[in-house]
Amino acid sequence: MDTNNVERMESQNQHPQSHDEPPPTKGTTFLRTCFNGVNTLSGVGILSVPYALSKGGWLSLLLLLLVALLCFYTGLLLRRCMDSNPLIKTYPDIGQVAFGRKGRAMISTFMYLELFLVAVEFLIMEGDNLHKLFPNEGFDLLGMKVSGKEGFVLVTAFVVLPTTWLRSLGALAYVSAGGVMASVILVLAVLWGGVFDGIGFHGKGELWNWNGLPTAMSLFTFCYCGHAVFPTLCNSMKDKSQFSKVLLVCFILSTISYGSMALLGYLMFGENLMSQITLNLPTKNVSSKIAIFTTLINPVTKYALVVTPIAASIEETFPFQESRVMSCLIRTCLVISTVFVALMVPFFGYVMAFIGASLSITVSILFPCLCYLKIVVGFKRFGGELVAILIIIFIGTFVAVVGTYTALTEILNEVQHK
Repeated sequence: MDTNNVERMESQNQHPQSHDEPPPTKGTTFLRTCFNGVNTLSGVGILSVPYALSKGGWLSLLLLLLVALLCFYTGLLLRRCMDSNPLIKTYPDIGQVAFGRKGRAMISTFMYLELFLVAVEFLIMEGDNLHKLFPNEGFDLLGMKVSGKEGFVLVTAFVVLPTTWLRSLGALAYVSAGGVMASVILVLAVLWGGVFDGIGFHGKGELWNWNGLPTAMSLFTFCYCGHAVFPTLCNSMKDKSQFSKVLLVCFILSTISYGSMALLGYLMFGENLMSQITLNLPTKNVSSKIAIFTTLINPVTKYALVVTPIAASIEETFPFQESRVMSCLIRTCLVISTVFVALMVPFFGYVMAFIGASLSITVSILFPCLCYLKIVVGFKRFGGELVAILIIIFIGTFVAVVGTYTALTEILNEVQHK
């Protein structure tokens, strides 16, 4: 390990970050951390996982399981990196111990950009679903006529803004519990619509679609892009030794949720699936209304958890980091910036594919492997684990390049026809 990096870590943790480590008697419980973790993983990806399956075909469901296993493994690698040095408190800290200041800057850039765009996706999703429920609604804002979808994005921002002012993950756990319940209700409502409300399960689908695999893989990876939050969740725990068990619980429950929704959606709508399954549901059915309204809860329950690491990082750069007023101001500015991006690029499925390919694969698969090799294993110590990790890095890089190119091409095509 680079001793210069350790010295810099010590100097950074002596004062500015000392408040981040709670006393042994305080911290988030195992159950609350599980709620936060499941809420982080089971995000808006649950709406698009049927669409992802339709792009790749039935056998691509195996890719969902593979991505879940890889991301669980890389989550454990992050935990081992944290165990190797007690000074590590955040994901960027891991990058600094591994590769110095450049490593910290690189991981911070990818991690916070990923979280930022996930927050943007929440707003786009709200605009799409509210516009489906109320297609003829419009808004007058300061004398300007705002269309329904754009207006609903603005309304959503006002609703989620107060939740971003909460700084305690223990408090956010109660909000996260609502998010977990919302995901369960969403799956049950879609199931009810297929069985009892006349939608049925008539979609045959394809067995395998090579052309759609890059998009499917990108969307599946997006579903498990919680690694940026994992160190924050771990350090918030009362007993950090239980974090590996937290990861196992979170990945199992999330995979069950994603797999169930993918199967239901593809059986119900087949190749006609839209980027969000709620956009396929007929609004005249009660179950559809429940599913859509439940979807609307997601940003309220998840937005703050995603934005908190970004806000905390910004706050730590200021000398008045304990100021409650400045904290609220910074978080308000973050919300405004996500609104701006959501209005400029309102393409839910393609933006999600771009995040999954260019950012989620990098943050959730590539960086954990590289940092673990540098900090714990060492590139020169040849062995089975080293070979396995190098294979993961190679495959991840290939998928990231192809998936990013595909997503950007689709986004540019949409922008030209907008």
